[in-house]
Amino acid sequence: MTKNLVIVESPAKARTVSRYLGKDFQVEASVGHIRDLPSKEMAVDIDNNFTPSYVIMPGKKSIVQNLKKLARNAENIYLATDPDREGEAISWHILESISSSKTPPTQRVVFHEIT
Repeated sequence: MTKNLVIVESPAKARTVSRYLGKDFQVEASVGHIRDLPSKEMAVDIDNNFTPSYVIMPGKKSIVQNLKKLARNAENIYLATDPDREGEAISWHILESISSSKTPPTQRVVFHEIT
């Protein structure tokens, strides 16, 4: 069982951050965005307060499945995407995609000057 799962955006950042953290941390990369608005259908429900509909991006299904599996077995999850609007969006989409009734406590972490 992984004690602490840290999710970053890029594989290079995952390698760098994992060098700073101990063996109680597993660092994984989302490889950027994992969800988007669907391109072949209306992505916003105008009859339901303009609620957006998101889909897993092509090529990201295996990444999301892996993150879900790791999240189920973790004691804590740390979302450590970039400290900007895009990073916040990526973290939100990750959390929305991996959450279940068994999701452990999740925190937002911001790194500066590490990578």
